[in-house]
Amino acid sequence: MALLYGLIWRLLLALVRIKRATVSWLRVRLRTWKGRFWQRTMAALLLPVPVSEFKQKKAGADQSSDGDRDGKGAGSRRSRWLSDGISLEKLPVHIGLVVAEEELSYTDIANMVVWCMAVGVSYVSVYDHHGIFQKNNSWLQEEIVRQQHNLLGGDDSTFNMELLKNGTDKPQHFVVSCRPVVKVLSPEDGKHSIVQAARKLCHSVEKKEWSSKDISVSMLDVLLRESKNIPDPELVVKFGPVNSTLGFLPWHIRLTEFVSLPSHKNVSYEDLFGSLQRYSACHQRLGQ
Repeated sequence: MALLYGLIWRLLLALVRIKRATVSWLRVRLRTWKGRFWQRTMAALLLPVPVSEFKQKKAGADQSSDGDRDGKGAGSRRSRWLSDGISLEKLPVHIGLVVAEEELSYTDIANMVVWCMAVGVSYVSVYDHHGIFQKNNSWLQEEIVRQQHNLLGGDDSTFNMELLKNGTDKPQHFVVSCRPVVKVLSPEDGKHSIVQAARKLCHSVEKKEWSSKDISVSMLDVLLRESKNIPDPELVVKFGPVNSTLGFLPWHIRLTEFVSLPSHKNVSYEDLFGSLQRYSACHQRLGQ
């Protein structure tokens, strides 16, 4: 009798699993069929209408609904990207975008800056070995504002930011009140900053403000951090075939996680978020 009950129980379990699989398959098929059904139904209903009249009506409807759709789409994207950032076990406070390619795409870099802002990154550094982004920082600034409007909608108040320029670290005349900070860097901000800090220490010793015994690594560290006024990057995404940091902030990347992507051109949100996921999953031992 127990054997019979066991067989009946296994049969019932098999039936339940078959039912679940069938329901899941039907749900997927119904979504596809539903879309096709409505497309065909609408096509059949609108077929008698003259093409020119249909185009006029469609154009009017498109114009009236563009604003609503853009607003809803931007709101949906904001919610999704913010949710993605919250879902990560850890999110970098400062992310560096290092481009090791000859041809630069301002639009693609601007997209990545906006995506970083949307998921909750506070500081974004943009760097290329020739300093072209820094020389044309106003162009990059305009592109960031444009893509911010395109991707996040017209409400700029949520993701205002300030753009810091080499040396001064003063905000450029552009949006401003809130936190995401974009810094455009060049090789001058790397080794050159170390040289300047070393000269400052030497001049201080020469003027007898400090003695040579006072000079230490920690003192140099303080000087370099004062000049940059931003935290060390926890993650750097490098674009291009060159396996090198290309002089990107050599003092500040001792504990930085590097992720390489083939190119910054046509990079997608999924590519960038994949890099954030890799950073989130890595366990840094910090020398232990």
